[in-house]
Amino acid sequence: MSAAETPTLLYRPFTADDIAAAHALSLEVKWPHRADDWRLVLDAGAGFVAQDGPRVVGTALCWKYGENAGSLGMVIVAPDCQGKGIGRELMVRLLEALGKRVTVLHATPAGEPLYAKLGFKRIGAIHQHQSADFSAPHIELAQGERLRALTPGDTNALVSLASRASGLDRSALLPALLKVAQGVVLERDGELLGFALRREFGRGHTIGPVVSTTSDQQHARRAQALIAHWLAQGEGQFTRIDMTDESGLSAWLDSIGLKRVDTVIKMARNGAPQHDASVAQFAIINQALC
Repeated sequence: MSAAETPTLLYRPFTADDIAAAHALSLEVKWPHRADDWRLVLDAGAGFVAQDGPRVVGTALCWKYGENAGSLGMVIVAPDCQGKGIGRELMVRLLEALGKRVTVLHATPAGEPLYAKLGFKRIGAIHQHQSADFSAPHIELAQGERLRALTPGDTNALVSLASRASGLDRSALLPALLKVAQGVVLERDGELLGFALRREFGRGHTIGPVVSTTSDQQHARRAQALIAHWLAQGEGQFTRIDMTDESGLSAWLDSIGLKRVDTVIKMARNGAPQHDASVAQFAIINQALC
């Protein structure tokens, strides 16, 4: 029995039967996730719960991206059970499951010291923007460029762009995400230069990932056009977007009414993802899946 275990505290694999309890736990700590949001991340990964008698008091999930990378998240401990080592015990189990993979997570400032002790180092930041009171700007496309709805035939190109931009293998995750998301692509002369997905999440919708090629220095404008497309489709609807710090578009989002409400620290263990510099990820899928 580990230091964090007691006769009534059990650590076991997370199952679909735990979604209702996990959802209730996330509401307890004021996270916006719906039961369907939990279902999406569980379907894509695996994890553990801490159970005290009949009550689930902790959750933690992880996701494997090919043989060499992964991420972890959805680490929650009930407020009245914090400070007992439950979060650390859940983390240890996730790290054992992930092995030597390059592993990414997003941490609050309060959580950073624990993750640092477990071998994680800062590699960036993510800015959370959200609002229902925003304006959808018009972004002029360059000559020959156009936006269109994605089709099933675009999937392989999207997987390639998303994997290169994030440095994480998206071959399994992205097709699963496309089952619950709408997508728009930006192309020129038949070449796919970028894309953005939008799906229901929490109090409304979330936009991400947003990806664009960088070869001709027009990637920021393309990302703005992709984001503006979805904002125009959802004017007056609560919208969230988690933007990478290196994107440089956080101030632009603020200026159109999508205010920054939080910043979390991007951390990695066993190295850092190696992304292709010819493709940029502006917005992530979410803070769990990256």
